[in-house]
This record gives sequence, structure tokens and C-alpha cells, in this order.
Amino acid sequence: MACTPSTARTRRRRLGGEVVLGVDTHRDVHAVAVVSSLGEVIGTGSFPATAAGYRELLAWARGLGTVRRGGVEGTGSFGAALCRYLLAQQVEVFEVNRPDRSERRRRGKPDAADAQNAARAVLSGRARARAKAGDGPVQIARMFKLAKDSAVKARTQAINQLKAVLVTADPVLREELAGLNTPALQATRITLRLLARRVEQLTGQIQDLERHLARLVERHAPQLLAPVGIGPDTAVTLLITMGDNPERLGGEASFAALCGVSPVEHSSGSRHYRRLNRGGDRQANAALHRIVQTRLRFDPRTRDYYERRTKEGKTRREIVRCLKRYVAREVFNLVRPSPS
Repeated sequence: MACTPSTARTRRRRLGGEVVLGVDTHRDVHAVAVVSSLGEVIGTGSFPATAAGYRELLAWARGLGTVRRGGVEGTGSFGAALCRYLLAQQVEVFEVNRPDRSERRRRGKPDAADAQNAARAVLSGRARARAKAGDGPVQIARMFKLAKDSAVKARTQAINQLKAVLVTADPVLREELAGLNTPALQATRITLRLLARRVEQLTGQIQDLERHLARLVERHAPQLLAPVGIGPDTAVTLLITMGDNPERLGGEASFAALCGVSPVEHSSGSRHYRRLNRGGDRQANAALHRIVQTRLRFDPRTRDYYERRTKEGKTRREIVRCLKRYVAREVFNLVRPSPS
């Protein structure tokens, strides 16, 4: 890839120092910027989103200086493969959020500027979340979970369609079908047969994927299945949120924030209180909620805690929030034990 003239002149002045990589990812082409430790743009360019393009990108960036860190937009989508490559090449990758929408409206959306902002976000410390590795058993579980969720959604749709057809066949199926003329009767029977067959096939796929997921958890994180209320599907959801490299999380508080169960300061004037964190991974948040609801039904310790906090004047919603925060801490310490 040829550099612009201004890029080439800057390269000769800055070659050799430590630089930071910034990438604005897209489906086919990634926009790239290399920024010095002082925030000055050394070079910009674009590279194809292919294995050869990734090698060319990193070689070009290392020609401008020492690359140890990089900021990448879309690490879970268009930038996932690039992140895996950079991590394999010992480049620390940080996840960068999209620029503010109001700022984009004012200045437009040049890809080169987004790449530069990604690099500067790493320099300033605004981008502190390290990217998921996506190269271990959790990535395999993510693929199985994706296929399972798709099959569950399709089965639900087929069941709803089957029920909709049966509505026209009620109140008594045989009586209703007996009253239909020959074409309508044939169409109803064919439709019911096809929908029932589809539901059966999708149910088989879901059960097969559930077995794969259960084996993955039993092989790589069996300790997660020991506590009350955590089954294979819930464990997989939390492992996917944590990623293949849980060391990227600073601590259990970071994982709680990632799951949306960390309290958020919401004080105003003389009123001081904290509200629910509405951010984070909502699937992980829902998984923690299911664990808490199961424990409230079957775990004596959780029920005792609930009764004690109720006597203290706490509402059920407040108690559930506290329990979800506790479960997040428990899960994190099971997957990533503390050094002590």
C-alpha cells in the first residue's frame, strides 16, 4: 500500500520510537492510523480485511516505529479476526467505542479520523478494556451458543405458526377439519405436518448443541457447575462475556460492570444514592438473574439472606440486585482465582 506524501515525510522524522496503532474496522477494508507517543499522526492508510492484509498492516505500522499497543473499533464484529492476529503478534489490543453521535454529526465520519481517535483513546487511557482473545474454548462455545439461540428462535416461530394454524382448526380439531372443503382440508393438514416436522428437527438440533455446550463447560470450567443455580447454559453465557482471556479484566468489579450489576452513583444535591447499572451485557445480566431466582427457591442460605434484608426494610428488587452482584463476584473468582 502506498503512503501519501505527507505520511512519507512524517515517517522519516519519527521512525524508531514507540507508536500506537488505531483501527476503524469495516467489512472489507480497515482504516488505520499510527500515532506517536505525543499524539502526532505519523501515518494513515487502509488495508483489506484479509489474512494477507493483516500481515501487511502490521508490517507497515512496525516500519514507522515500535508497536506495542493498539485501539480497535468493533473487536467483537468486523475487527475480531484482526484482534486475534494482533494479540498473536504480542500487540496489546484495547476495545474502542464509537465516537459520540453528536460529534459525528458536526464533523462527518471520515474513517481516517476515527482511526486516529482510536489510537489517541489508547494514549489518553480512555480505552482501558482489553479485547477478548477469541481463540480458545470460549470462542467455540460462542459459536455453539449462536447456533443454539438461532434454533431456539426459529423453533419458537414455528410453534407460534403451528398454534396460529390450530386456532382456525379449533374448538375441536376433528370437527373443524371435517367442515373444511377438500382444498382447505388438504392445505391445513400439509401445513400442520410441515410445521410439526420443523419443530421436531429444531428441537433435535437444540438438544445436540446443548450437549456440546455441556461437554465444553465440563471440560474447561467444571467448577462453575458446582454452585447452586448454575447450569451449563448459564455458565456458557457468563464465560462468553468473560472471554478466553479473563486476565484482561482488572478484577471482579470490572466483571460486575461488564454484566451490568455494578451500582452507579446517582446523587443529586443533598440526596445521595446509587441506582441500577443499565449497561453491560444484558444476556449475562439475565443469566445472573436466573441464578438468583433459582437460589431464592432452592438455596437455604439465599432464603435466609432474603428474609434478613427484608426485615431491614429492603425491597425485593434491591435484594435481588445485591444477590446478582454477589453471584458475579463468585463466578469471577471461580474462573479467575485470586493470587492469594
